[in-house]
Amino acid sequence: MGSGDGNAKGKGLGKGSIGLLGSTVLGLSSVAPVYALTSTLGPTAGEVGVHLPAIFLAGFLPMLLVAFAYRELNRRIPDCGTSFTWTVKAFGPWVGWMCGWGMMLSTIIVLASQAGVATSFLYLTAGEAFNSDWIAGLDDNKPVHVATCLVVIAVATVLSCRKMTDGKVLQYTLVFFQMAVLTVFTVVLFLRVAEGGTPGSLDFSWSWLNPASGFSVAAFTAGLSLSIFMYWGWDTSLSANEETVGSTRTPGRAALLAMVILVLSYCLCGIAALMYAGTGTEGLGLNNPDTQDNVFAALADPVLGSWLGLALFLAVLASSAGSLQTTFIPGARTLLAMSAYKALPAKFAAVHPRMKTPVFATVVQGVATGVFYAVMTFLSENVLVDAIYALGLMICFYYSLTAFACAWYFRHEAMRSVRDFAVKSAIPIVGGIMLSAVFLKTLYDIWDPAYGSGSQIFGMGSVFLIGVGLLVLGVFVMLAVNVFQPAFFRGETLNAKTAVHTEDDLLSD
Repeated sequence: MGSGDGNAKGKGLGKGSIGLLGSTVLGLSSVAPVYALTSTLGPTAGEVGVHLPAIFLAGFLPMLLVAFAYRELNRRIPDCGTSFTWTVKAFGPWVGWMCGWGMMLSTIIVLASQAGVATSFLYLTAGEAFNSDWIAGLDDNKPVHVATCLVVIAVATVLSCRKMTDGKVLQYTLVFFQMAVLTVFTVVLFLRVAEGGTPGSLDFSWSWLNPASGFSVAAFTAGLSLSIFMYWGWDTSLSANEETVGSTRTPGRAALLAMVILVLSYCLCGIAALMYAGTGTEGLGLNNPDTQDNVFAALADPVLGSWLGLALFLAVLASSAGSLQTTFIPGARTLLAMSAYKALPAKFAAVHPRMKTPVFATVVQGVATGVFYAVMTFLSENVLVDAIYALGLMICFYYSLTAFACAWYFRHEAMRSVRDFAVKSAIPIVGGIMLSAVFLKTLYDIWDPAYGSGSQIFGMGSVFLIGVGLLVLGVFVMLAVNVFQPAFFRGETLNAKTAVHTEDDLLSD
């Protein structure tokens, strides 16, 4: 028998579907580094200027600290509900339910953003391939863009309902392709700098790596929030723990490996982009408002030429499209776990007998993503930028709760050894405090309607409406669920002492 709580009772998912490599690819695919860079490189440079690399490192630190909390909790409770399940066992049903809500919201916002980027690059890539400004310009037609985006979401939803192993080769191909193109792009950026760069080129300075100087606290917080978004998705490896070989150890190792790859890629690409394009507001400058929300589209041809530039477009398309499928995993499995513990209607716990995936939860998530993106696109001109700013708030909310849940859950074990104190208490607490500070500062800043893109809806800033509005909505949804699912909120279906099966039990089934 295992030594801990182990895996929650079987939910019908396909056990042993992926290993360490597959779990790492899953994490990288969900983060979608090429998509993340093209979406946030410009806005982050707009907040912190030449300190892009410092902010990437600063965003990596709390993510790394929280990853230790995820690893320790997963070793003891490898449940697909991850943050939801763990916070319920640590802090009770009400806090845990809101943590699960924050997790679901984050997934929907990311899915919407990924679908939007995938749609944009679909038309940009087609326009580049056929040398047609008309095709590329279709992306600026809002009804056409939204309709295409809804089709993209629908296709991704269908693919995400299939077996975990069905798309393995495709996911491997998309991840390796985007990482290869990103590496080539970064190397060529450095070569272009050596050749003379552009009028806005900058000489490298070690001060770029110093997050303690060069900008205000507000700028640092905004930049950090964007940077944290760029690492979101590594925990998908943990969400698939019940479907992973060695569920108590492999997902944690995969998540840490994926994060190391990400921070190296981000820092090198950020330095290369700064040295080549600079931070100007015109031309190829990273602060040019006309290209800030899609930097790679502006840099592709000047840096790589037409054919390799097309490869970069394809890499962004592959990155966002591939991530769409894997990003469905954490949200759908959170819904599945919440339903299995009677925190949501029983229908969400339905697992397809042949596909071994939560089809109903996945479809609901896809519909919610489509509705969110369509509504916000017609209400706001800068939905992608504002959604990313709001997402940082969501991520800090449920990641910090998870970090604190780790420290509280293991509080009786923290003094057993130096290792236990470090990885089960001190490191998670520091990570949780860092993310809580970003959450509170962001919460204060977004009261200003000018925060983010400055777009307003009904007199309120878009970032505030998305971030705070959806979290508050969760409170009302939770109260409504309590009326129909009171057993969960009384602590009868999941609590700190709930008996669950260990991994050894599952292997002996």
